[in-house]
Amino acid sequence: MGLISSAQMDPLESEGGSQKSNNKPKYSKFTQQELPACKPLLTPGIVVATFLLIGIIFVPIGLASLSASQEIVELVDRYDTNCVSTPDKVGFIQNTDTDKTCTRTLTVPKHMKSPIQIYYQIGDFYQNHRRYVKSRSDKQLRYKNAVHLTKDCDPEGNTVDGAPIIPCGLIAWSLFNDTYTISVNKKAIEVNKKDIAWKSDKTDKFGSDIYPSNFQKGSLIGGAKLNESIPLSKQEDLIVWMRTAALPTFRKLYGRIETDIMANDQLTVVIQNNYNTYSFGGSKALVLSTTSWIGGKNNFIGVAYLTIGGLCIFLAVGFVVLLYMVKPRTLGDPSYLSWNRDTPDRPN
Repeated sequence: MGLISSAQMDPLESEGGSQKSNNKPKYSKFTQQELPACKPLLTPGIVVATFLLIGIIFVPIGLASLSASQEIVELVDRYDTNCVSTPDKVGFIQNTDTDKTCTRTLTVPKHMKSPIQIYYQIGDFYQNHRRYVKSRSDKQLRYKNAVHLTKDCDPEGNTVDGAPIIPCGLIAWSLFNDTYTISVNKKAIEVNKKDIAWKSDKTDKFGSDIYPSNFQKGSLIGGAKLNESIPLSKQEDLIVWMRTAALPTFRKLYGRIETDIMANDQLTVVIQNNYNTYSFGGSKALVLSTTSWIGGKNNFIGVAYLTIGGLCIFLAVGFVVLLYMVKPRTLGDPSYLSWNRDTPDRPN
């Protein structure tokens, strides 16, 4: 019978006894934290170089982002207060016999290159409210055999006769239904409403064989009706609306203008002011905006990058002045050790 050398034994077993008897875990460099590791020493030079590198990277990004944002042309026209002809705004919007047509005239300040995005902006509307967000049936929207799954959609789950509403829930029921017709210099232009929804939403979240059924007919002002001959996967206004917003003031894409609009052109917008934001004190606005490589107008990104980059450069310069000019000191100099210092009792 051969003998096992100590080099062939598990390091934990070599300390005495078997692994089974002393309940020691199986030896592993990972569990014993013996894997090779990089432990950089943060010397003043490394700290200065790190701050300087971050500043050099962030400042150009900030300048480019801010410049791109400033080049975007954006028109915002709040119309909810001007498109009501009576002091009783709620009564006006709820009266189905009242003409809701409103005409707005806008002047384009700068040349707007196509495509021009058209958004509707709603304020003080909490789409992120827990009850509102949960009032939908994702399975019903996607699968034909799940049209009766409406238990999460109350109070808009079923009709008074018990028939399922498709699509069900408060989100679909409150679908935005204002409409915009736009003319440039008294010449009507087409608004392209295709491909305004995310492709993944159209293919993965809404079924191509699911059709609206028992949905409201638009009799309640404040919620749009749906075409029952078009499947949900092609009703892009609904798909855009069903992607709920995180903040109380939000914009959703309404359509696109595929032609350029010149500076000082007169835009005439005929609005059907149907959506009821007056009951909860909300606001409505029409937004026309060009885009750039960073998306829509957003100065915050550029300002944030410039702020962080400038702060890092300032800290780098501060460290250089402090450590190399004001109070220079050699890192790890053994002369600073207590036993190497000159003392009255012990000569050097």
